[in-house]
Amino acid sequence: MTEVPRQDANHGGGWPRGSFLGRLSEAALDDLLALGRPRTFEAKDVLIRQGDTDRYSLLLLSGFTKVTATVENGQESLLAIRLSGDIVGEMAAVGDMPRSATVTACGRVSARAVSHEALRAFLLRCPDAAVELTRIVSERLRWANSRRLEFRGYSVKERLARILVDLVSAHGRPGRDGMDLEFTLTQPELAALTGAAEPTVHKALKELRDARLISTGYRTTTIRSLDRLRAEARLLP
Repeated sequence: MTEVPRQDANHGGGWPRGSFLGRLSEAALDDLLALGRPRTFEAKDVLIRQGDTDRYSLLLLSGFTKVTATVENGQESLLAIRLSGDIVGEMAAVGDMPRSATVTACGRVSARAVSHEALRAFLLRCPDAAVELTRIVSERLRWANSRRLEFRGYSVKERLARILVDLVSAHGRPGRDGMDLEFTLTQPELAALTGAAEPTVHKALKELRDARLISTGYRTTTIRSLDRLRAEARLLP
């Protein structure tokens, strides 16, 4: 059996604990990673395409991807970010439905493709893993529902602060001046996640920088004070 790497360069102790792979037991992880076949994608390669009817899931071993969807008028919306340790394509593979979104590589991505038959068989023999996958899907649905409510009840700056808190909590690592995000989002992408116009997001970012809650540079975003950013987002401690 070919040995599959258990970590990327950013995670010396394994995948993030909040990710699907990071939640599995050693035995379940060994079983799952032995399934499927290795795949490698370069920047802008499409891993999964909205509307397709193929049946497989991808386990992201390294790199990160963006999840987008296009509505009837042709407008594209950024729905989520998926990083190493995450699973993508599981809804179509398990539910026998067309793909609901497109997943695109942001830089080099290594993954493992698992057929829906193999994934289902794995979940049947590893009920703990099935529970964790159900939790993952539930958390993603809850996050999507929260975003819909936030669009109505919070200002753009508060929505942006909430997005940044979510991202750094799941994908941040300690840095010199605070918590660094492991990837960089452009202002148009932040605008898509926040549901606001790009100039408004630009203004909100400036206000967060001026308040020394965040700092940004070339391909970097640092949360300087997570507690203060949570307060700005009107999140409970």
